[in-house]
Amino acid sequence: MIYVAGSAFFQLDESQLTNLERQMLEAKRKSDQVYVYSSVDALIDELRMRSQIVAAANDLHRSGVGFADFNRSRSNPVYWNRTANGGFQLISGQSPSAAIRDIYTNGPLYAFECATAIIIIMYKAVLETIGSEAFDRYFADLYLRDWNVDSDLRFVTHHNNQAVYPGDVLYFENPDHDPDQPWWQGENAVLLDKDLYYGHGIGIGTGEEIIEELNQFRKSGATQSAFLSDLVLLPDYEYIRRLKESRHPMDVLYKQGACHIAARIGSQLYVVSCKR
Repeated sequence: MIYVAGSAFFQLDESQLTNLERQMLEAKRKSDQVYVYSSVDALIDELRMRSQIVAAANDLHRSGVGFADFNRSRSNPVYWNRTANGGFQLISGQSPSAAIRDIYTNGPLYAFECATAIIIIMYKAVLETIGSEAFDRYFADLYLRDWNVDSDLRFVTHHNNQAVYPGDVLYFENPDHDPDQPWWQGENAVLLDKDLYYGHGIGIGTGEEIIEELNQFRKSGATQSAFLSDLVLLPDYEYIRRLKESRHPMDVLYKQGACHIAARIGSQLYVVSCKR
């Protein structure tokens, strides 16, 4: 069920939506879960961002990027410094938007883990959503590795893999993986459509196909199959909306009679409440 500005009754011109976005809208309307939006625009922006995540995942699959664990990751040295833990730090003075697009245009220069692939996909989707100017302003200190060290996208999680939509990130766990190949302990995968996923290093396939692939990399005598966990990861869509609407990192963002001053220090964005 969807509530917009406190009401389940709202008008939305579905002709402006893609087929995928209309399918997501209808699925949310029919869901037992309650989805709350401040406005119709907020709902539309989430649907469009989800579409961009799906597009970014499909495009990364076609880009020619390689798979490597963190010890053997590689990137284009024109844009990125490889850090000791296998992540990629944007070189000072380089455009964040150009650096993200380079991964897609010069894919064979890159190799990384599936967790890094998810971060790249999310940044590409944000870039296409908010535009190069805003992206370069807010992500000047771009760092790519995984969501445990990423604070820019404000990832949120829930634990219900039955309430998912295209653009959500799910995790296939492989508890009996070969200990000599720890990168096969699981697969982070973007939901592209109903039971269709993209997982870097495996490719595009159904949930069953991803599980079958992971099961090829279990230890000797393994008894437990890989499985889809209940973990679901997604960006904070309302936060992304604020980036698109704001003109400067020090913008004052008014909401519900209060305000929030946003200030960026390095890669961190700090939001301080204030009285209006």
